[in-house]
Amino acid sequence: MPEVIYLDRKGEKLGQGVNAGDIAFTDYVIEIQPGIRYQPHPALAQNAQGEYQYHQLNEAQIGSATSLNDFKATGSRELTAEDYVYQIKRLAHPKIQSPIAEIMKNYIVGFDDFSKQVKDKPKTAIKDLAMDSATSLSRYRYRIRIKGKYPQFIYWLAMPFFSPMPWEADVFYDQPGLADKNITLDWFPIGTGPYLLAENNPNRRMILTKNPLFNHETYPSEGEPEDRQKGLLADAGKPLPFIDKVVFMLEKETIPYWTKFLQGYYDASGIASDSFDQAVQFTGSGGVALTPSLLEKGIQLQTSVTTSNFYMGFNMLDATVGGASEQARKLRQAISIAVDYEEFISIFMNGRGVAAQGALPPGIYGFAEGKEGINPYVYEWQAEKAQRKKIEAARQLMVEAGYANGIDPKTKEALILYFDTTATSVDDRPRMNWYRKQFEKLGIKLVIRSTDYNRFQEKMRTGNAQLFFWGWNADYPDPENFFFLLYGPNAKVQYGGENASNYRNPEFDRLFEQMRNMDDGEQRYRIIQQMQEIVRRDAPWIFGFHPKNFSLFHGWYKNLKPNLMANNQLKYTRLDSALRNEKRQQWNQPVFWPLVLGIVVFIAMLIPAINAYRRRSKETIQ
Repeated sequence: MPEVIYLDRKGEKLGQGVNAGDIAFTDYVIEIQPGIRYQPHPALAQNAQGEYQYHQLNEAQIGSATSLNDFKATGSRELTAEDYVYQIKRLAHPKIQSPIAEIMKNYIVGFDDFSKQVKDKPKTAIKDLAMDSATSLSRYRYRIRIKGKYPQFIYWLAMPFFSPMPWEADVFYDQPGLADKNITLDWFPIGTGPYLLAENNPNRRMILTKNPLFNHETYPSEGEPEDRQKGLLADAGKPLPFIDKVVFMLEKETIPYWTKFLQGYYDASGIASDSFDQAVQFTGSGGVALTPSLLEKGIQLQTSVTTSNFYMGFNMLDATVGGASEQARKLRQAISIAVDYEEFISIFMNGRGVAAQGALPPGIYGFAEGKEGINPYVYEWQAEKAQRKKIEAARQLMVEAGYANGIDPKTKEALILYFDTTATSVDDRPRMNWYRKQFEKLGIKLVIRSTDYNRFQEKMRTGNAQLFFWGWNADYPDPENFFFLLYGPNAKVQYGGENASNYRNPEFDRLFEQMRNMDDGEQRYRIIQQMQEIVRRDAPWIFGFHPKNFSLFHGWYKNLKPNLMANNQLKYTRLDSALRNEKRQQWNQPVFWPLVLGIVVFIAMLIPAINAYRRRSKETIQ
């Protein structure tokens, strides 16, 4: 893990446990493992004189190339700390157009100044320019300096945009004419991982092959207490990866894909709605299990609640549903009760979801289980589980809000609310009708305003949407990554941030600023619960649901363990090829009896025809 060093405004080192307000800078010092090498790649190919072979291509070489594989010579070199520093500089270069650059300006010291310094320079020029806040200390150690204290930065460091980049790759791919052949860095990336992208044809297939130079990792030898019992440590100490070749195929139809999975030609599969009943059945206790036909094949089911949050948002700038008045708050609370997301999950998601109780999904620090974690404004704790309040409770809130029976006192007619959405297809109509019925429970008329995504985004930016549906997938497993969606200074209309509801509560904002830079502990946990209480009461969102992943794997697929934050699980996967071949043969034996039956039926039909022909022939002769 990185060494974390706190500094004061003079750049002098502070001790651990210091007040966060005294921390002016934080240094992250990272040490990498020696001996890691890049995958073989033409950008690193050198001739006998040590010159890069493909860094000065002529027109003939570029004209004859159709793919990266046309450059036959490849090379490699050791990964160094400078490659990480170079990538940080790349993020700052305007020509890269990195979506993370604007965020990094708020954290990495001098990032914005460096971006301005290099805006008129080619990408390859940044190699020789210094960024004081990102610098290599030795061949295998580098340092990043950020502003203040921000513990979540360690999660940013684990994301793909902080991956190391050899400067040679930019020199190679920036040569004129290669982009016209689709020979680009984003199409043929270069890395040090267990696999390299051998074929990239998204309209047909993508193939990963084992990196022959990957030899520095072994399978973990320790884990959680239950891992050994589940056989997840059986491969401890063995070199990674186990699989030599991975093929991703594009199947445009779900039924052929599902059939091929059942035949054993695909090792893993999701579950489409068309195949759900064939694959999964619900038990009496509300759990899920595989159907007998899949269990007979030895197929495994893995489920996990995603670290995602989907919600219906209120525009808090709106004169009817927004604002901090008691009337508007009770209207939002009433609607939150009426929109029955348990029913939505059952009807439209085959039960693959969990109704949300607040802003945090399960798996994020601060999420509370059981009675402590329910939304008391929408749910009651009964029979050891959360039960949505009866619709009568919502109707009483409507009365208290001044909308008895859903009647708007200004017009003396049903209250009209507008739901802006990008749902425009015929397949979306059942869901939109469902939403209308939820609001009809309260006497409210919901008007659906469907539009294309660009127009929808414009409405959100200008605050012209009243209700909308949105969601968020966790970037990293920290509550800050969800609560910032409700932080006042992130309001979309005023600041262009991700607070799409334009919610602002001074107490919530104060607690957010206190919580965001704290280390996990009892105090932080309690602050998180206070923040949950505030947003549950104010109800800027109708807390919708957290989707549930259902994945199927054949019995020969080993080392299965869900991890929603990881993107490197493939290297741990092992296949029992012998078992796979055995099952494929067993499940795909040629079936001859229909052919035999067809021949018999054909002969049976042919005999009367022959007899009739013979009779007519005799009659003609006579």
